[in-house]
Amino acid sequence: MEQKMQSSPYGTFVDYCKKGQLAYQYCIDDNKAVFFPRVMAPVSGSTNLEWRVSRGLGTVHATTVVHTRDAAPYNVALIDVDEGFRMMSRVEDIDPMQVRIGMRVKVRMHPGDDKQPPYPVFVPTEGAR
Repeated sequence: MEQKMQSSPYGTFVDYCKKGQLAYQYCIDDNKAVFFPRVMAPVSGSTNLEWRVSRGLGTVHATTVVHTRDAAPYNVALIDVDEGFRMMSRVEDIDPMQVRIGMRVKVRMHPGDDKQPPYPVFVPTEGAR
């Protein structure tokens, strides 16, 4: 009998990203969203987790601009996703100095490349170019 290999939580997350979807886990026992993907809920230790797909909308909780010597400045932001979890990402299609706390954003999948799988970034819900 052939045994089917189960993907890791991170592998499952990346599979959703490849389909253009922002996925997260939901703990049935705690009734709470769980993000970053893991094998058990962080508070209760429950393994009763199911995958859900976010609508991809959120609000900037915090932001900072990173300046490096050989590249253009970029922002790093904490996004409160509407389904109840916070994630670190960045906001694109806007000058990094114009990203503001409270700004509404929507997810867009960065396609990744041969060195990195696709990953979620955010763009403003209004005024995005």
